[in-house]
Amino acid sequence: MTPVPHQAATPAPPYPAVLSARIAALCDEVGPRLGPAAAEQVRAVRRRLAEPLRVALAGRLKAGKSTLVNALIGRRVAPTEVGECTRVVTQFRYGTADRVDVVRRDGTRASLPLDESGMIPQRLGTPLAQVAFVDVTLTSDRLRDLTVVDTPGLASTSAAVSGAARRYILDEDLDADSAGAICGAEAILYVFTQAVRADDAAALAAFRSASARLASTPINSLGLLNKADKLVPGAADPWPVAAPLAAEQTGALRRVVSDVVPVVGLLAETTEAGRLTAADCEALRTLAGLPAAERTVLLASVDLFADRPAPVPRQQRRRLLELLDLYGVGFALAQFAARPGLATGDLVRLLYQASGFPRLRHTLDTAFRWRTDAIKAGGALSALERLAGHAGPPADRELLRDAIERVVRQPEYHRLRLLEAAQRVGTGAVELPAPMERELTRLALSADPAWILDLPGATPEQLLKAALEAATRWRVYALAGASPAQSRVALVAHRGFHLLSQRLRAR
Repeated sequence: MTPVPHQAATPAPPYPAVLSARIAALCDEVGPRLGPAAAEQVRAVRRRLAEPLRVALAGRLKAGKSTLVNALIGRRVAPTEVGECTRVVTQFRYGTADRVDVVRRDGTRASLPLDESGMIPQRLGTPLAQVAFVDVTLTSDRLRDLTVVDTPGLASTSAAVSGAARRYILDEDLDADSAGAICGAEAILYVFTQAVRADDAAALAAFRSASARLASTPINSLGLLNKADKLVPGAADPWPVAAPLAAEQTGALRRVVSDVVPVVGLLAETTEAGRLTAADCEALRTLAGLPAAERTVLLASVDLFADRPAPVPRQQRRRLLELLDLYGVGFALAQFAARPGLATGDLVRLLYQASGFPRLRHTLDTAFRWRTDAIKAGGALSALERLAGHAGPPADRELLRDAIERVVRQPEYHRLRLLEAAQRVGTGAVELPAPMERELTRLALSADPAWILDLPGATPEQLLKAALEAATRWRVYALAGASPAQSRVALVAHRGFHLLSQRLRAR
């Protein structure tokens, strides 16, 4: 039994936050020269640009969202059992002290302590109808550059629960602080289990239709096939089944998510939150020392592992199931059987690899985090453009329009045009031939010329030639045979490849 191989989402290095920096400078320049109301709105845009990457999780009830939240945070703080706190939207962000605030719909806050196990209390002390969201600040270093938003289960039997997620995302009546805290996310993670069923697809569609502020598109959305270990019986290796199933689901959901990553959320939570102790590992080592036939019987079912006579007490074995489930236990026993002297830290690292979570981390770091600059900048620029349309005094509107025009004229701004074009194509609003759609997506999402042009190992001269050919190809397509919508997209791609060729020539 071997860990699932790590798969990189995008080999491209990150862009520096050039666009966000330019728009932040715009806010700093014009904000003090505007009237009080417009100035405050510009300051809100400026604050949002400085915030970390925001990731929202959505999915059906019992899909394992809270377990994945804990893995992302690196602490077991989000309850995984159904309770009041799992029926409201919860935001996790960095703070200098651990704190839980229940934010009411009237804008007031009620602070709660974490419970004795370090988790959010199951009871919030406020009627659910009055709760806007729960704001959790933690000292976890994982949250210094990542804010995680956990939404209630969608497609649930409770219309109120699904409605809570919609209100969180869309409600215009929240106070300014609350609205500022929840006004959007740069990355959306859809969590589902097994194959996507009709109600799963309906849940994804419901969240997407509710998330207008989140700009939910395949560009910044990722599917998580959670509980991959449940695809096979007992402690069998799930990855020969999970990997092709995830690839199949990626094709089926290509208009909703950019990729589907299979994960075992429980293993990820246990390893990332440091829940596996030295005593747990010694219990596993003891069980691994049993004859192979006896280990096979123990791993045949949860009941046999928990209750069959064995040299490890039943209570300890039940704890191992809570931490690892049968697949994780079987994986750990196989590692100890092969290497009896394996250190605890090494086992934890192998279990982490076996969870599939490294691929999710890599995707967030390389495919979403570096993309945040363009997504944030685009959202900020749209907000400023809306403000310029109704900013009160004509002088304020003119000042904003002039400043926006200066940003729009800069070559770096074309990255936003490319991202918008790729989003229109990715959602199916504009149809392109499949090879051209893939080429446009690479151009919009990467800074690496070799990856954009699909020429790994090419020389600079070969890359320059390919960029010029691509620019010509897109221009010909725009002028001959394309529909008006396709032509607009093609001209954006043409300019993108032209700018790429200029960068290559300058090198």
